[in-house]
Amino acid sequence: MDFVNDVFTFLANNVFGQVPILIGLITLVGLLLQRKRFEDTLAGALRATIGVVILFIGIEVFTGGLTSFQTVLADAMGTTPPKAERTLADFLQTQGGTIALVLTTAFLVHVAMVRLFPAARYLYLTGHLMFWISAVTVASLVTLAPRANQLTLVLCGAGFVAVYWTLQPLWMRPLMHRVMPDDRFGYAHTSSLACVLTGYVARPLGDRDRHDTEKVQLPRQLSFFKDVNVSTALIISVIMLIGVALADDAVVAKQAAELDPKISPWVWGLLVGLRFAGGIAILLYGVRMFLAEIVPAFKGISDKVIPGTRPALDAPTVFPVAPTAVMIGFVSATGVFLALLGLFATAGWFTLAPPMIMLFFVGGAVAVFGNAVAGWRGAVIGGALTGLVLAVGQAITWDVYARTAPELATLADPDWYAIAWLFKALDPVLGGNAIWAIPVVALGAAAVTLLLLGRRESRRLGEPEGRPAAEARSEGA
Repeated sequence: MDFVNDVFTFLANNVFGQVPILIGLITLVGLLLQRKRFEDTLAGALRATIGVVILFIGIEVFTGGLTSFQTVLADAMGTTPPKAERTLADFLQTQGGTIALVLTTAFLVHVAMVRLFPAARYLYLTGHLMFWISAVTVASLVTLAPRANQLTLVLCGAGFVAVYWTLQPLWMRPLMHRVMPDDRFGYAHTSSLACVLTGYVARPLGDRDRHDTEKVQLPRQLSFFKDVNVSTALIISVIMLIGVALADDAVVAKQAAELDPKISPWVWGLLVGLRFAGGIAILLYGVRMFLAEIVPAFKGISDKVIPGTRPALDAPTVFPVAPTAVMIGFVSATGVFLALLGLFATAGWFTLAPPMIMLFFVGGAVAVFGNAVAGWRGAVIGGALTGLVLAVGQAITWDVYARTAPELATLADPDWYAIAWLFKALDPVLGGNAIWAIPVVALGAAAVTLLLLGRRESRRLGEPEGRPAAEARSEGA
């Protein structure tokens, strides 16, 4: 048993937990299955890996600024994060091994489900979220059944997580068709429920053909805003400078000193905005680079191993479709969140911690889908809904994880909150004594759903009743 634990932990930490390695290996396998020449296989795998590395370099560049941005804005608003008796670090120290086992076991179950059911056409490959959704699930199970042993947590958690990874790209598929009509890849991100909500809310508000964020006509004097790098630098710099003006001088000076002890706080605020724009440019370049390799390489896996499958990938993969919408979504999400932060603080309800990284990634991604439905109006609505969901979700979910890792509520994406409250709703029903019902019901419901989807697709394609499912999927996917 110890050997199995060690192997699964190694895979979780060194393959699934290292996104460049995971994407590089998937690309390598896909090219090998297509029997590409050695030099093309090696170069393609390396280009995909380097593309992901570039993407993460871009993320590091602008998230460093976002962390400072969050600190300055929180001080400017006069708020401090809520206190917690337990910490995420403590939780990961005690349950880190369980999370690793859940992640690895769930991926094996997920692959089996995608292989068995023709309708389950997407392989979930967002490595860091594979870890976090496993962590959220384990924390929810521990809250539900504090005395459950590790084996119970692993099997129950893996069954639930595998179902989530299998179904989540499917419920995003209609919206992804609006963004990516060629269905080259699916969407694998824990912002999916906010995206779906935005799709419904934004539908009557506009039309993409007339209101597309990338086609909005601006006066000649403001035409520079059409360049997403320029508009990002300007908007973030202005917001940052306002934060510098309102925040305590000592807080600003401490943040600025981390970049350069001799720099003026005002120049530092300006540089944060410029670095943010530079980070976005790097991120988008990395996305284009690795997509150019993994999508065609995945054809080998789709043809030879799991017929008809496509990769389901992280949120930044949709950013190049509508980069202006990404910026609109981030600003809209941030504005709504900060307004609620002030409202909650005034009412004495809850002290919110601005999650700037989630506001950017979730707000930006949701806005891309909002734009695909209703143009710029949908992008604004998507960002606003993101700010609302993250603020209310953080406030009402903090206590749910009081006995495990309350910080999960501040680091959360919308789907995390849904999982937390799903398990919370089951607490009175199960009472901690029947958590085995969770994976059994989840797997059973997933199997029924996938069978029904498969039958509906077969009827739509007019396939003969007895035709092999894999053959039908390969042609009709």
